[in-house]
Amino acid sequence: MKTTARVKRAGLISFIYMFCAVLLLACQTSSTPAGELEEKVDAYMQAHVHQKTFMGSILIAQEGKILFKKGYGMANMEHQIAHTPQSKFRLGSISKQFAATAIMQLQEKDLLSVHDPIKKYLSDYPPGETITIHHLLTHTSGIPSFTGFPEYRKMMVKSLSLDEIIATFKDKPLEFQPGEKYKYSNSGYILLGYIIEKTSGLSYADYLQKNIFKPLGMASSGYDYNHIILPQRASGYAQAKGEFINASYIDMKIPHAAGALYSTVEDLYIWDRALYTEKILSSKSLEQMFTPFKNNYAYGWNVREMYDHKIIWHGGGINGFLTYFARFPEDDACIIALCNLEGSQMRKISRDLPAILFGEPYEMPARKNDNYAE
Repeated sequence: MKTTARVKRAGLISFIYMFCAVLLLACQTSSTPAGELEEKVDAYMQAHVHQKTFMGSILIAQEGKILFKKGYGMANMEHQIAHTPQSKFRLGSISKQFAATAIMQLQEKDLLSVHDPIKKYLSDYPPGETITIHHLLTHTSGIPSFTGFPEYRKMMVKSLSLDEIIATFKDKPLEFQPGEKYKYSNSGYILLGYIIEKTSGLSYADYLQKNIFKPLGMASSGYDYNHIILPQRASGYAQAKGEFINASYIDMKIPHAAGALYSTVEDLYIWDRALYTEKILSSKSLEQMFTPFKNNYAYGWNVREMYDHKIIWHGGGINGFLTYFARFPEDDACIIALCNLEGSQMRKISRDLPAILFGEPYEMPARKNDNYAE
């Protein structure tokens, strides 16, 4: 009988441990209920709009369901056209993940290797024998970013060829030895665009359409050339002395693979879903693309922890636009925020929307601008 009692007691203790473990796991992965989330997100974003710190479109999804999708403010102020989830925005550096994907596709086709020195594709690039494609993808090449040059503001309005853009930085000394450090470099992604075109035989824009956007049905995504007529294109704005103004002009040949794409929150959600499959890349290539090297940066993505949840994300900034795209793969969740207003509080928004989703503390927007970087 004593043995039976011990067995029962041990079974009870084991059950209690299992119950506590399951309860703890549930607490860690719990999300705000859908109805409550919709109410909180809308109130939060409306406060930003009221304080002139956001206008654009938002999408939040989890487990294959869109929990929230809405446009705020004006896509075009001159014609009083309001934002919708179908508004098209310039993505800025969110574009980099598509360049990285193209590189991985070309590697799968044995047209290149991420370990290739770039001299193989740019024979006259001075330190090309020591810089690899991997270094370009991870911002560890040491090549200075041309968007940080003093002359960049004059350069950005010019219609330059890819060779002419590369010429602005190829003779500059490296800032460190390749692979030694991390420093964000738009120049590196310009070179990746060149390599994609050279190895595929297609323009960068045509390559993405043929191999990513069309296969996935991302009909509202592409290269945002200045001359094209683009229905539902959002105009870019800034602020001066509390008033809205048109953002500074940029010729869209300049950002190329570093930041020249446009899309919608709906198309980026299609993209999020595709990254859970092998429609575009094999599981092996996806794992390589999402593996961080230095400073938690992988191939076109940041990989970190936020509120004890793994986050794979990137932000973007280009004249008149700030963007944010975050994936939480262990929660099957994503948050997309696209904005057509410089000086928006995108850094705060990128922290607070995940907090609302996961039931963490957050504060309603303050009046002071909190500018967003990268």
